[in-house]
Amino acid sequence: MFNENQVKLAIAPIGWTNDDMPELGKEVTFEQCISEMALSGFSGSEVGNKYPRDTEVLKKALSLRGLEIASAWFSSFLTSKPIEVTAKSFIEHRDFLHEMGAKVIVVSEQGNSIQGQMETPLFANKPVNTEEEWKLLLEGLSSLGDLAAEKGMKIVYHHHMGTGVQTAIEIDRLMEGTDPEKVSLLYDTGHLVFSGEDHLAVLKKYVDRIHHVHLKDIRMEIVERVHSEKMSFLQAVKAGAFTVPGDGVIDFKPVFEVLSEAGYKGWFVVEAEQDPAIANPFEYAVKARKYIRETAGL
Repeated sequence: MFNENQVKLAIAPIGWTNDDMPELGKEVTFEQCISEMALSGFSGSEVGNKYPRDTEVLKKALSLRGLEIASAWFSSFLTSKPIEVTAKSFIEHRDFLHEMGAKVIVVSEQGNSIQGQMETPLFANKPVNTEEEWKLLLEGLSSLGDLAAEKGMKIVYHHHMGTGVQTAIEIDRLMEGTDPEKVSLLYDTGHLVFSGEDHLAVLKKYVDRIHHVHLKDIRMEIVERVHSEKMSFLQAVKAGAFTVPGDGVIDFKPVFEVLSEAGYKGWFVVEAEQDPAIANPFEYAVKARKYIRETAGL
């Protein structure tokens, strides 16, 4: 189905140690995390909060285990701070990732996000961009795209629960308002299904602009609780809304088929933030790897 020289498999460290809630997995070391990634059969990783920022130290630790860096999350504040503030942080982040050999930079706008607020109901309080915020976001992302291109890199925008770009309609606005040469899309199955969107429709519509993929599954019974109990995003994570492919309700076979037919090149990143005390990250990594092998032939 896929050319193994063009598609690589990574897994995010967020199942081992959570960036937004450091108490989840606080006892897990960086070395344990990357060792279990390699042992479970993955060849890449995104960057977590325990990863050394010294590129030589990080390269050595990863190379010992046969791992590469696929990308890393970047929080932009284009709607709430001057562009110069975001650009300064972005350049530092870009240069770190470039040194690590990454080709894409994951960007998500956090200027009005509620995803990090423990008590804010996720659906009732979802932010909606004003016209001015859309203008700042679209123009700002184009500028970040130019900065990425200076290093031969792309930005991939991460639509995300609890932000102003969550729904299919909001993704449409983002895609229509930006240059495909400057702004690409990160396709995340879990966030689309969580939001109530048709994830396959979004995939088919924008497959030519998708240059990074997060493979995330959903436990729908928890999503229903998030609605009925007015839970926040972080509460949803702790309750187990997300899981790895093959453990939730999403059938990834048609996802892989669409991407394969389109000749997708890049990383597939398994990403499922769970409480490692409840969902053993190594066990779930092995489960995800087995499912992808059986479903995508990778």
